Amino acid sequence: MRQTRLIMGMPITIEIVGAVDDATHREAFARFEEVDGRFSPYRAGSELSRINGREIAPDKASADMREVLRLAEETRAETDGYFDIRLPDGTLDPSGIVKGWAILKAARLIAAKDIRDFFVDAGGDVQASGRNAKGEPWSVGIRSPFHPEEIVKVVYPKGAGVATSGSYVRGQHIYDPHAPDRAIADIVSLTVIGPDVLAADRFATAAFAMGKAGIGFIERMPGLEGYVIGADRMATMTSGFSRYTAP
Repeated sequence: MRQTRLIMGMPITIEIVGAVDDATHREAFARFEEVDGRFSPYRAGSELSRINGREIAPDKASADMREVLRLAEETRAETDGYFDIRLPDGTLDPSGIVKGWAILKAARLIAAKDIRDFFVDAGGDVQASGRNAKGEPWSVGIRSPFHPEEIVKVVYPKGAGVATSGSYVRGQHIYDPHAPDRAIADIVSLTVIGPDVLAADRFATAAFAMGKAGIGFIERMPGLEGYVIGADRMATMTSGFSRYTAP
């Protein structure tokens, strides 16, 4: 059973193979709704907005918020500051980690019901488990940033997580914290495969902020593989990426 809903400003698709109560879909989508209500920087009453408005101190925030802030700080340290949720104006925007975190939470909710075969896709970032309804491995298409209707590479996650960062849909929304006024112009798309979608998402954001050097960072990170498309339309992949290009 496949269902899609628009939450967090993006389409979210959950497909569960086999006979399953619709309640599982409802619970998973409700989890995304809860995350949106808590972490949205656009909702005046969200917990994040209240933190940015100094109504709530970060150390007094909810357990979910503290977990995300802790993960963000760990990622900042692991990436030499290229992942930083603190904006130039001093406010916090953890969007670069919340999507992957929410997908992983939903996936774990589904798996906890002894469901082995499922697929969670939020805005193109994916956590998959098992096989699809045809009994085949799940596959994910990497779209061309120049012709979005064209798939330039198909990958098979094999239980891993897949996340893509880029400037071709939302424009220059990712910036280099070390040079916030400089546009990232040498690459347009960077896909990361990691042990889970949270790892893939947070490191894809950081690596994209590094520009062309980001693929080298992914190459050096244990457990990660990447595929970058440059503004010159040339693609570069890490040494182990090909493991995911065949079922």
